[in-house]
Amino acid sequence: MSTGAIIGLVVAVVVVLAVLAFLLRPAMQRKKLRDRFGPEYDRAVSQSDSRTAAEKELAEREHRHSEFDLKPLSPSAQESYRRHWATVQAKFVDSPESAIADADRLVTDLMAERGYPTEGYEAQLSVLSVEHARTLEHYRKAHDISERQEIGEASTEDLRTAMVHYRELFTDLLEHGTGSHKDEEAVRKEKSDV
Repeated sequence: MSTGAIIGLVVAVVVVLAVLAFLLRPAMQRKKLRDRFGPEYDRAVSQSDSRTAAEKELAEREHRHSEFDLKPLSPSAQESYRRHWATVQAKFVDSPESAIADADRLVTDLMAERGYPTEGYEAQLSVLSVEHARTLEHYRKAHDISERQEIGEASTEDLRTAMVHYRELFTDLLEHGTGSHKDEEAVRKEKSDV
């Protein structure tokens, strides 16, 4: 085989690889976003005009999230939050409406201490979706019930359900998400080893 033929073959292989990389990039990005956002990916796509627009929004969330100085809690802070949650949960028996308001405040306080922005419910959802997407639907449901309770449209059973939903997000915020996707993977591996 001549030198010209070898060079031609190498160029052809490089071109084919470049085309494949170009064609596979969107699929790889989509998989990365699906893995990262879980059910939030499907929700974003269903509520958007297009998959591309939804994926752009999720990528923007990741970018905004990376700008926050998120931190894990110290063991003593975690224990303090656990005790506070137990107090709120016990309060539910005598005062469910007040307990739900306290649960919402406690979740917001925990978010703030971890370094998440706490102004505005929609902004909270957006930022939480990056590391806590799997429990975000719990937050949506709890928030919805809390809003219904404020206008007198939530039963005691609804409030009990809200407390369960708040607890799911509270536990996830307390125990997971250090601002590092690598750390999240380590936690998942540790759980699968048990």
